[in-house]
Amino acid sequence: MTSLAPHSPHRRALRFGILALGVAGLLGGCSQPGDAPAGAAAPVARYAAVARGRIDIQGGLLELSMPREGVLATVAAHEGDRVKRGQLLAALDTHPAQLAVDAAQAQLEQAQAQLKLLGVKQQAARQRAQRLAAAAAAGAGDGQSADDAREAAAQLDAEQLAARAAQDMATQKLQETRYELQQRSLHAPFDAQVVHVAAQPGASVSPGSGALFTLLPDKPRIVRAELNDSFVGAVHPGMPAEVSADSDRDGSHWAAHVLRIGQVYGPATLENDPQVRANARTVECVLTFDQPSSLRIGQRVVVRFDKPAGAAKD
Repeated sequence: MTSLAPHSPHRRALRFGILALGVAGLLGGCSQPGDAPAGAAAPVARYAAVARGRIDIQGGLLELSMPREGVLATVAAHEGDRVKRGQLLAALDTHPAQLAVDAAQAQLEQAQAQLKLLGVKQQAARQRAQRLAAAAAAGAGDGQSADDAREAAAQLDAEQLAARAAQDMATQKLQETRYELQQRSLHAPFDAQVVHVAAQPGASVSPGSGALFTLLPDKPRIVRAELNDSFVGAVHPGMPAEVSADSDRDGSHWAAHVLRIGQVYGPATLENDPQVRANARTVECVLTFDQPSSLRIGQRVVVRFDKPAGAAKD
């Protein structure tokens, strides 16, 4: 077999040919079979913006604690119950407060009786003073007696004023004791569903011991979405949107529209990625459902804001 010289022209040509084949193989490996042609148009986005959100109600859940300190005597509502406005939820032992009300009522009645008695005495004293004054003027009576009668009538006037003030104070005292009696009971401020109860008869409670009842008011659900700062200009009040559960296992969605957009930037609290959550800035966007929704409070959702009509053609 004939061998080529190390520096012969044929050997250099063979080397260049092998190198060219290697470069062509590398370039072919970098090209993906699914790459779109350079002149192909990008697909048009269907939505103006997409944001994460959670289900809430206006004002949020209501936590109620007992206004006064004491021992629970009655727990009248339980988890899952539906309560009406003014319905009793729980009550303390009201015996001491009721005794205070009874005492205040008795004090008021005593003041009223004293005022009535002074009124009778005052009328009699005025009549006597008038008779003695008339007799003294006619020369048939003693002037000193007429003066004493006028002084006695004036003294009764002052006593009546004091008695009327005592009656007013007794009335106010009765109102205070009745108010304190009412503060020993906890009532529902509006129609709601009881979602949590942390109370049982015999327990000692106070205003600072925490919420005894958590109520879900009978109000329409809303969505609090976190709108990324890059989408704030694309969303406006009244804009339609589509709300779906974060998991979206069954593909259900609900129609909604934007109620208002916040004026303050804040962190992205609903973002799962810690790095994105730390760097992203969002604005709260509140949406209301077009039809009543059964989504649960606190449930995470995805909000897709529809593009205005004709925007997709731009």
